[in-house]
Amino acid sequence: MSSPSALLPLARLGAWVRAALEAIGRAARFVRETARAVPDTATWWPHASMHARVLGVDSIPIGIFIALFTGIVLAMLADYSVGDLVPPYFVGTLVQKTITMELAPVLTGLALAGRVGANIAAEIGTMKVTEQVDALETLAYDPYAYLVVPRVLAGTLMFPVVVGAAMVVGVMSGWLAAYFLVDVSTVQFFKGVRLFFTEFDVRYGLVKSASFGTAVSLIGCYAGLNARGGAQGVGGAATRAVVISAVMILVLDAFWALVWLTGRTLQ
Repeated sequence: MSSPSALLPLARLGAWVRAALEAIGRAARFVRETARAVPDTATWWPHASMHARVLGVDSIPIGIFIALFTGIVLAMLADYSVGDLVPPYFVGTLVQKTITMELAPVLTGLALAGRVGANIAAEIGTMKVTEQVDALETLAYDPYAYLVVPRVLAGTLMFPVVVGAAMVVGVMSGWLAAYFLVDVSTVQFFKGVRLFFTEFDVRYGLVKSASFGTAVSLIGCYAGLNARGGAQGVGGAATRAVVISAVMILVLDAFWALVWLTGRTLQ
């Protein structure tokens, strides 16, 4: 007969698995309820433009600021790494490909995970702990249609706008750095940009950023609606939203590379 101490690790593993499955079930139910609330346009439509401004338009300066210095650093790194091995126009190629396909979406997404995810979680979390969400239900408003859907749609639609601006600024700052700092002429730089540029580069980055916006806004809403315990609970919800959003952005980045880039490579 097994001793209780020998069964303790197994019991802990079972408790962990059960807690993980329950968390997955709650998240799946949350996504289902959000999807169910989308047809209720009369509730969420009046608030959509306001959230698009707060989550998207107000975030454009952050994306531009990040892209400005990213482009400068990339141009200098490209020249340092391959400047003596390949023609100078490859600096433009490396800056364009790296900015549009990877760094603009991911770095901007991570920055907005902190700004947007924490903002959503704190705002909805405050409403939850002060029983404003319960008041919405009392007034026959669907909390998912009123709180979640407009924020998720705004995040999905506006993240690509912010990232698109970051792409343009990143390439332009890379050009200025190449011209003034590493002695690559404008003709050479833009020859490299045009030589290997395809519309897929931009589409890939924008689709990734849209998925990042969906994930960040969903996670922020979920964390806020599950906040408990007053101000401390709201702070914990905001922290969880940022951490989980950052992890999810990296997971989605790998997902799109495996699904989309692998297929193009094998063609």
